[in-house]
Amino acid sequence: MHLKSNRFLQTPARRMIRNVRHNSPVSNGTVSAIGTLFCLLFFLLTLPAMTRGEDAPANEEKPAAEKDEQPETKKILLIGHELDHAWGTHMYLDTCELLVKCLRQSPGVEAEVSDGWPEDDKVLEDVDALVLYSSPGGDLLLDGQQAGQVNKLMKQGVGLVAIHWATGLLKKNEERLGEQWLSYLGGMWIHFVGLEKATSQLTQLKPDHPICNGWDEYELHDEFYLNTTIAPGAEPLLQVQVAGDDVIVGWTFERPVSDDGRSFGTTLGHFHGNFGIEAFRRAIVNGILWTAHVEVPEEGAPIELADEDLELPPEPKPEKQEDKEPDN
Repeated sequence: MHLKSNRFLQTPARRMIRNVRHNSPVSNGTVSAIGTLFCLLFFLLTLPAMTRGEDAPANEEKPAAEKDEQPETKKILLIGHELDHAWGTHMYLDTCELLVKCLRQSPGVEAEVSDGWPEDDKVLEDVDALVLYSSPGGDLLLDGQQAGQVNKLMKQGVGLVAIHWATGLLKKNEERLGEQWLSYLGGMWIHFVGLEKATSQLTQLKPDHPICNGWDEYELHDEFYLNTTIAPGAEPLLQVQVAGDDVIVGWTFERPVSDDGRSFGTTLGHFHGNFGIEAFRRAIVNGILWTAHVEVPEEGAPIELADEDLELPPEPKPEKQEDKEPDN
């Protein structure tokens, strides 16, 4: 290193200082000080270039494994609408807001609620999954001008989740829309082929499925739909017993006519109070994430909620009808 330093000092900069000393009228001491400072500055500026040959480049990127991995952003749209059942049941919009709070706890997940099918097409841009908690979903999606948009999204592989009555299709539309609805969801409940409010053990038919991560079987009181139709290729996932009969209440479907599209249907979810059960809520949130191709943790999705998140707003009082004037 000492020899390298001597060679370094015999640079054009050193020779310039020597010429200044011989030709300048200033004192030798001043020139000497200037020369020393000049050489020191030059040395400091060129030192990285002198040592870079033995070390890695200063701007070399870190290996991919060392980079902070950011999860891919997933956009989930939940669709509900105004109440059409008794207060405390089918609380579509309130429940959707509750589920949004849970979904946003998973890294990279964006979620929002729409009151009915969105009027602004921008809401559907880059959406990764649709979640219906509503009146019969087959009619909501397929019986109207939005049917073309829905078909395009399903072929693109957008996930689909239907909760409780949203798995349904009105009997009058079964012949016209039934096959298409089955091809999207993998199952459906025809309104009205039977239901019963009962208490049963909720059984996991495929405990290793990601939707079953982080929760154990338990006893559940709900309104169970009977005689649900399951499409070929769909996989029954959740089951209860009603009057001694096995009843499928949840299924998964990897849609063959799509770009890796996934669907999850469950006929559970009549009572709003059931969403306060952690195991119940986790199964629903796990299912939504699975359809959006979000990896579900082994311990299940995070679903922490405060007590006030589970509280419903005060029940609205029925409007008083004004006495009508007698017809003349």
